[in-house]
Amino acid sequence: MKYVQTLEGISPDMLKGGFFVNWPNPPTPETHFELLQNSYRVVLALDEESKKVVGFINAISDGVLSAYIPLLEVLPKYQNQGIGSKLVKIMLDQLKHLYMIDLLCDENLQSYYEKLGMNKAQGMMIRNYKNQSGNLSSIKEKTN
Repeated sequence: MKYVQTLEGISPDMLKGGFFVNWPNPPTPETHFELLQNSYRVVLALDEESKKVVGFINAISDGVLSAYIPLLEVLPKYQNQGIGSKLVKIMLDQLKHLYMIDLLCDENLQSYYEKLGMNKAQGMMIRNYKNQSGNLSSIKEKTN
C-alpha cells in the first residue's frame, strides 16, 4: 500500500469502485475528485497493483487555527487492514500545527477515533441529503 498526500497522477477513474457505501445520493468520481482538489489537505491510500485509490481522508481548514475532517473512507474489501488508521495518523500529523482539529462521527465510531488520539465532543449539524451527491447543477436548478 502506498500513501500519498497529493493528487498528482490521480484521476477520477482511480476513485471508482465503491466509496460512499450506503449513501442514497453518492458523489460521482468526478465530484469526489473535485472535493479532494478543494480540500486543504488530502491523504490517499493507493493499491500499487491495481493503481486504484482504496482509501482517502480529507481536511478543510482556515490554515491558521482550525481544521475539520469531513471524510474518511476505505473501500469495503480493504477494510480491517489498518488503512483507515494510517490515513488518520498521517492526516493528524499534517494538521498538528493547528489549534483545533474537529471531526463528526456516529456514536459507534467514537471509540475508533479515541484509539487514534481524538477526544469525544458534542456537536450540531444539518444534513441536506438531497444535496448529498454534490451535483451542483441539480442543486441550482432546484433553488431557482
